[in-house]
Amino acid sequence: MDVKAAPNGVATIEDRILRITGYYGYYPGYSSQKSTSRSSVTRCKPGANCPSSLSGISRQLSPLSVTEDSSAPILELQSRGSSGVCGHRVERQNRSGDDGTQTTHPENNSQENRIRARCQSCTSMVLKAIWGLLIILSVSSSWVGTTQIVKITYKNFYCPFFMTWFSTNWNIMFFPVYYSGHLATAQEKQSPMKKFRECSRIFGEDGLTLKLFLKRTAPFSILWTLTNYLYLLALKKLTATDVSALFCCNKAFVFLLSWIVLKDRFMGVRIVAAIMAITGIVMMAYADNFHADSIIGVAFAVGSASTSALYKVLFKMFLGSANFGEAAHFVSTLGFFNLIFISFTPVILYFTKVEHWSSFAALPWGCLCGMAGLWLAFNILVNVGVVLTYPILISIGTVLSIPGNAAVDLLKQEVIFNVVRLAATIIICIGFLLMLLPEEWDEITLRFINSLKEKKSEEHVDDITDSSVHLRTRSRANGTVSIPLA
Repeated sequence: MDVKAAPNGVATIEDRILRITGYYGYYPGYSSQKSTSRSSVTRCKPGANCPSSLSGISRQLSPLSVTEDSSAPILELQSRGSSGVCGHRVERQNRSGDDGTQTTHPENNSQENRIRARCQSCTSMVLKAIWGLLIILSVSSSWVGTTQIVKITYKNFYCPFFMTWFSTNWNIMFFPVYYSGHLATAQEKQSPMKKFRECSRIFGEDGLTLKLFLKRTAPFSILWTLTNYLYLLALKKLTATDVSALFCCNKAFVFLLSWIVLKDRFMGVRIVAAIMAITGIVMMAYADNFHADSIIGVAFAVGSASTSALYKVLFKMFLGSANFGEAAHFVSTLGFFNLIFISFTPVILYFTKVEHWSSFAALPWGCLCGMAGLWLAFNILVNVGVVLTYPILISIGTVLSIPGNAAVDLLKQEVIFNVVRLAATIIICIGFLLMLLPEEWDEITLRFINSLKEKKSEEHVDDITDSSVHLRTRSRANGTVSIPLA
């Protein structure tokens, strides 16, 4: 192989090797350029500028095309801070500076997005907490108002079934109220019939038919009427505080029925809560020395709580979970069923003089409308609260009706709290709150305790480190070195 030697005998061989191997950065005259670039490196003092070398290299690389320069960084001056050699990347330094300015903007944008997301999450949590507080106060006050208005109405008018039927008819207005809220808040507004068909999917894919109307609505309407009717009967025998406390036992009955019928998960803490509820019921009956009216009133209140629990369990079994629109549709359907098929019952009671009144003008329409309006408001708030805030707050609002009714009863001087009644009320409230614990409450509690232990251990280690550093600095200041035993 005849190789033509260069003046130094190396340049042509190196060019041949690079051409044969296909080096990606090769261009003709590479070795000569390389030797020239090496010779153009000048040494200067640390921190000094080397403009001559930079200009020399720029003049040598000016024939390079953009493609070749962008393909790979071939020629660069190495910079060594210790030796004082000034190195610069040619033409890539400007590009890297431009890229740096471009990459800093996405980083800043990502940090701003993170901060904005955190602020939005904090704002949403604060809004949920505020809505929760308002919902708690509204739910408890509406339930207390309903109970107290019933007690006031009984002074001049005692027709519990007519009052139940009248207040249930007001459920028809639930869906119109929901649709009004939809028109006020939704961006894409729908027609009433389209929204009605959309919400009627709770009955199935075919929507609401006559068969489903009779099959699905009838049992729930009967349970609804029984729950309210028994609650009103209990208010005649017991105080508002006792009835509201006994009605809170429905949480325990829901758990027992769900465990038996729906095969829900067994939880020992909820069994304890159910036992506490039953204990409170017995103590409530004992508070008046098992008086006849007291026992009958307790039976009515417990029956109301039982039918309410059965209603909730059957709803979960046959209809599943429902959103706000579907719940509004279903409750309005119950109102229609009550108006059409149960209206004959108060008529029969009127003519049999079981529930009789002299004339319609003599009816306390103000109290009746106030009771029905507050009952409707309570049902709406319970369903709205699940959308706006945490569902557990709705239950807390319900249990807060007990001290609310107790305060009103004390102001009216209608109840005298003895030790047994007070203990029964407290036990029922504790059992109700135990029912609100989540299914993984034990695991959550253990994780929380472990996190507290780890935090305390980290703080202890930090304190030991700080004390050791302080001790070492003092020892060095005194001229001695001491090693702390940690």
